[in-house]
Amino acid sequence: MDRSDVMRAVKGRDTTPELLVRRLLRPFAPGYRLYRRDLPGAPDLAFLGRKKAIFVHGCFWHGHDCKRGARMPKANNAYWRQKIAKNRARDEKHVAEYQAMGWKVLTVWECETRDETALAERLRTFVESSA
Repeated sequence: MDRSDVMRAVKGRDTTPELLVRRLLRPFAPGYRLYRRDLPGAPDLAFLGRKKAIFVHGCFWHGHDCKRGARMPKANNAYWRQKIAKNRARDEKHVAEYQAMGWKVLTVWECETRDETALAERLRTFVESSA
């Protein structure tokens, strides 16, 4: 399998971390919408009435500062640095657009899904907060 086959196999939606976040939200906040294309960045989950959006980011793809996110491929290094920098800039732009619209945004990193109890509490706090 060559690199393009590997990259083609990477899913853009319904990833394992996204499915986990949805499973954790279902008991206390079931009214979310998925991948709303009419919102900036098409958030993974959106609570329209509450004006809250949740993005579930892969650590590598969005340049998180964890061990996995800091790892850079040896092959075609310049391409990947530029690609990840663009992703980070795009993410920041989307957060700013939501703030301008009066929305709150939560970013869940892939590495945070390992501790389900802590993540569930973080999600509950975010969804149920009035501010």
